Amino acid sequence: MTRKPVVEVRRSQRRRRTVSAYRDGERVVVLIPARFSVAEESEWVDRMLDRLNARDRRGRRTDASLAARARRLAGRYLPDHPTAAHPASVRWVTNQAGRWGSCTPVDRTIRISDRVQDMPDWVIDYVVIHELAHLVVPSHSTDFWALVARYPKAERARGYLEGIAAALVLNVR
Repeated sequence: MTRKPVVEVRRSQRRRRTVSAYRDGERVVVLIPARFSVAEESEWVDRMLDRLNARDRRGRRTDASLAARARRLAGRYLPDHPTAAHPASVRWVTNQAGRWGSCTPVDRTIRISDRVQDMPDWVIDYVVIHELAHLVVPSHSTDFWALVARYPKAERARGYLEGIAAALVLNVR
């Protein structure tokens, strides 16, 4: 029998229609609009738990699949940097509480926070592309942002991550 995880529901006045959920360690955080009734909250918590469990059944994202994803993304969005945009390693890490990802251009390593694993694929792609772009341009210069902007969902993903970060800050207070 599967144990039901601890669920933390975060209501937001700014959230109008969307509901999202992600794992944070042993608990599940469900983000809902503040106007939801108790019944709607319960329905959405169950629905989001089902979605997360279905994703888990499809298989946890591995370091190998993350590295393959990085190679595909580099080939698609940074084809004019065939050697520069290829990392020596890409892996999931558990020690990044304040960042979604990090890159060390000197040794060409990329680390992606495991907090991103349960986010939508297009958000993971953005985080990976952001770090790949650092292999080409280490700073957050105009040239760097031009490379990141090649990814069509870059602004949308940044907004998604900013929303998650804001919800986390609001919940701490």
